[in-house]
Amino acid sequence: MREPLPADMSDELCPSSLSPIRFGDKWAGLVIRCLEYGPRRFSELRVPLRRVTPKVLTQSLRSLERDGLVKRTVYAPGTPHVEYELTPLGHSLLGPIAAACAWAEQHGEELVEARESHDAAARLGHTG
Repeated sequence: MREPLPADMSDELCPSSLSPIRFGDKWAGLVIRCLEYGPRRFSELRVPLRRVTPKVLTQSLRSLERDGLVKRTVYAPGTPHVEYELTPLGHSLLGPIAAACAWAEQHGEELVEARESHDAAARLGHTG
């Protein structure tokens, strides 16, 4: 039995979700991190990615599969289910994602302050 994914893995203030560096779509980096230690079912991915709608998660997984980063395996005999796992190309992104997460963790406070300042200025009509 594999260890379940932590439910708080992608909380709003997680450095990986703060990072302005994107790998694929908005959720691709977090999906890749969820698959770091082996294959997962869709329902397992939904635990830490609960803020992602099933439709958007499906789109993200399909995009990652299309790019050759994720492999989708359908198991039909016995208990039919589908699992997703990283390909060697997907595994090669773990280093850059870890670097982006470390950067975001180091600069998280600055990122939050900059975003809040920008949003406040936008509300007052002072952007640009």
